[in-house]
Amino acid sequence: MGKLVILKLGEGNFEQGFPVTLQIGDENVRPSVEITGALPPNPEILRDYYRWQSIYRNLRLSSRPIGLPKEFNQAPSLEDCQQVTEELKVRFNSWLAADSFRTIREKWLEKLMLTDNIRVLLQTKDLQLQKLPWHLWDLLERYPQAEIALSAPAYEQVNLNRIATTYDKVKILAILGNSQGIDTKADQALLNSLPNADITFLVEPQCQDLTDQLWEQHWQILFFAGHSSTEETNEIGKIYINQTESLTISQLKYALKKAVERGLQLAIFNSCDGLGLAREFACLHIPQMIVMREPVPDRVAQQFLKYFLSAFVRVNSLYLAVREARERLQGLENQFPCATWLPIICQNPAEMPLNWGELCRNIGNVHTSLPKTTPVKRITNRLGFSLLLLISMAITGILTGVRYSGVLQPLELSAFDQLLRLRPPEKADSRLLIVTVTEEDVQAQKQEKPQGSLSDKSLAKLLEKLEAYQPEVIGLDIYRDYPVGKDYPALAERMRKSDRFVAVCQLSDSQAGKLGVKPPPELSPHNLGFSDIAIDSDNVVRRHLLALTPSPSSPCTATYALSVQLALRYLYTKGIQLRFTPDGAWQLGKQGFKPIEAHTGGYQGVDAFGHQILLNYRSSGSSEAIAPHITLQQVLTGKLNANAVKGKIVIIGTTAETFGDYWLTPYTTPKGKLQAIPGVFLQAQMVSQLLGAALDGQPLLWTWPFWDEVIWVWGWSFLGGLLTAYLRRFTYLSLAGGIAIISLYASCFIFLIVYSCWVPLIPAMLALVGHSLIATTYLNIKFKN
Repeated sequence: MGKLVILKLGEGNFEQGFPVTLQIGDENVRPSVEITGALPPNPEILRDYYRWQSIYRNLRLSSRPIGLPKEFNQAPSLEDCQQVTEELKVRFNSWLAADSFRTIREKWLEKLMLTDNIRVLLQTKDLQLQKLPWHLWDLLERYPQAEIALSAPAYEQVNLNRIATTYDKVKILAILGNSQGIDTKADQALLNSLPNADITFLVEPQCQDLTDQLWEQHWQILFFAGHSSTEETNEIGKIYINQTESLTISQLKYALKKAVERGLQLAIFNSCDGLGLAREFACLHIPQMIVMREPVPDRVAQQFLKYFLSAFVRVNSLYLAVREARERLQGLENQFPCATWLPIICQNPAEMPLNWGELCRNIGNVHTSLPKTTPVKRITNRLGFSLLLLISMAITGILTGVRYSGVLQPLELSAFDQLLRLRPPEKADSRLLIVTVTEEDVQAQKQEKPQGSLSDKSLAKLLEKLEAYQPEVIGLDIYRDYPVGKDYPALAERMRKSDRFVAVCQLSDSQAGKLGVKPPPELSPHNLGFSDIAIDSDNVVRRHLLALTPSPSSPCTATYALSVQLALRYLYTKGIQLRFTPDGAWQLGKQGFKPIEAHTGGYQGVDAFGHQILLNYRSSGSSEAIAPHITLQQVLTGKLNANAVKGKIVIIGTTAETFGDYWLTPYTTPKGKLQAIPGVFLQAQMVSQLLGAALDGQPLLWTWPFWDEVIWVWGWSFLGGLLTAYLRRFTYLSLAGGIAIISLYASCFIFLIVYSCWVPLIPAMLALVGHSLIATTYLNIKFKN
C-alpha cells in the first residue's frame, strides 16, 4: 500500500515565516501521524527565485509563451542560468534544514521507508510557495518512488453524473491551440501512438466548437498544446486556442464543470506558465492536472509528453510516470536549463490518483507487453440494494421476535437507566416538604414506646405544628394499622375531621402472598392512599402505579396511590381536577396519562396491572435533593420555617434503616451500585412528576407505537449493511461503525432529554452491528471463493 504525505503550509510570508503541518498515513485512510513545525523567515529565497526566473525567461529558447517581456538587452548565457539555479537550490535546502522545521524532517525519516511508494501533497494557496522547486528538496530526492504535487487548501469531491455506458478505449479531447512558432503536430503524433485511446482533436478551434465538445461528450482526459501564459497581476491563466482567440478557465467554467461531473479525470496543459491555469481549475475540483511551472521550450514539451505517455501506460501510476518523465528531461538540460523543474502535478486531495488501467474497461487490451493489473475499484455497493433490504428485514424480524419474547428486556432496561443518569440535573421541587423520621428520631421516642417509627405523642405534636402553618395537604407514609391511644383523643379527632391529612395502607396480593396492611381506624376511606409500588424483576422502581381496583378481601380499600391523593388535593386548589378521556385515560390539565401496556418500549410481557405510567425521576445529585426536607426533631424543637410549609405538600416518612423502607432506583452510588432511596423520597418523586405534568407542562415518559419502533430498528440495520457494502477497508468500516453507534446513542439520548421519549437503543444497536457482521462475512466468503 502506498503512503500519502500532506505538507500544509499555512498563512505567512517570507518576511515572517510559515506554519507547517505534516500528515503521514496510508493511502485512502486517515493520517496516522500529524506534527507541526515552521519554516523561518527568509526573504533571500524569494529574491533568488525571482533572479533565477528573470534569467531563465530571458534565455533565447524556442518556447511556447506569447508576449513575455525581455528584461535584458543582451540575453543571459546558459552558464548564468546554471549558476543562479545552483544558488537557489542551495539556499532552498538550507531553508528546509532550519531548526524550526527539523521536527518535520525527523518525523518523515522515522515513518517513511526508502522503498515506499509516496505521494506528497504540498497544500498551500501561496503562489510564491507553489513556484519554488520542491522537487529539489534533498529529502524528497532521497526517496526514488516519491513525487510531489500541488494542492489547494480548499477542496471537495465532485458528485459524478456519469452515463451508464463504459468505454473500451480512453476518451481524450485534445486541443491543439495557436501553433505560431511551435510544432503542435508532434504532440498530435505522440497522442496518436497511444494504445487503446479514442482521441478527438480540435485544431485551433473556435470557442463555440470547444464548449460544444465539452458539453456534448464524456471525456476522461483533456489535453492542450499551444501557447498559454499566466498574468502576474491577478494570477489568472490563459490559453490561446487559435490565432485570434484566448480564453481563461473562468470563461470555460460551465463547460469544464460539466465535463468534470461527467468523469473528466485528468487535464494536461503541455504549454507555458501553467500555474495560473491550475489555480483557476482548483475551484472546479478536477481530480488531477499536469502543468508547466514556467515557459517551456518546444522540444522539452514534446519530449516530456513522449516520456510521460510511455511511462503512464507502462507503470500505470500517474505520479511515478510524471517523475520518470521529468527526470528523463535531464538529458536536455545542457541545451535547455532547468527542464526537470517544469512539469508539476496539481491534485485534488479528495480524489484518489488514477492510473491508465483504471481508465479502460479491459485493461488486458491496453498493450500486450504491459503487465496485467487489477483496476482500482470505485466505491460501489458490492451487495446490491435488494440483498441489503432482504437481510435488513430478516434481521429486524428476528430481533423483533426476540425482543417480544422478553430476552432483551434486561439489556434495554439497563441502557434506559444509563440514559436517565446522563440527563442534566434539575432544581428541587419547592412545592414539597419532606419530614423524615430518622434513626435518631426513633431512638428519641423509646420512652414513648411507639408501635412503629412514630409515636402517638410525636405525631400529635407534629400535626399540630404543621397545621398551624397551613399546608395544602399532609401525607403520612408510615403504616398505622392500630388505633390512636386513649391518652391522645385530640390526635384521633384531628385525624377523623381533617380534610388535609392522608395516610397509607397496603393492598393484599394473594399471588405474592401479601396480606396487606389495614389503614388507621380513624381515617375515612377518601383520605387513604395505597403504598403499593410496581417493581421490576431486578427490584428497580421504574414505573409509577397510579390506581387499581383492590381485592374484595383486602384490608386496604384505597383505589388511588398516596402520591395521587396528595397531588389531586393540591391541584384542586389550582383549579385542576382529574378527568377521563373517552378511551378511559387520565387527564390532568392538558396532560394525558396513557397507561403502559404489557409490551411498552423495553418492557415485554410486564405485568401492567392497574393504571401505570413510566416514572420520570426528577434528576438530581442525590436522593435527598428532590425537595426540601427536615427531620422530626427539628420540627418538634421549633426549627421549622412557616414559609417552608404554607401552601405546600408535606410528606412524612421514615428514613431509619431498621424499618427497611428503601427502594432501588435507576441511579447509582459513587461506587457504581444502584442507589436505594427511602420510600418517603420515592413518594416525593411520584408526586413531583404529577405536579410537573399538570402545572409545568413537563412531558411524561412515553414510547413509540410498535411499528414505529420496528421501522427505527430496520433503518439502523439497513445502515449497517450500507456501511459494509460501500466501505472496503476494515479501518474505514470500523471508524464509520463507531460513528454510527455514537450517533445512535446520541439520538436516543436527545430523544429522551428533549422529547421524554424512550427510543429502542439495544435492538437498533444489535441490528446495526448484526447486519454489518453478516454482510462482512458474506463478502469475505464471496470474494474468497
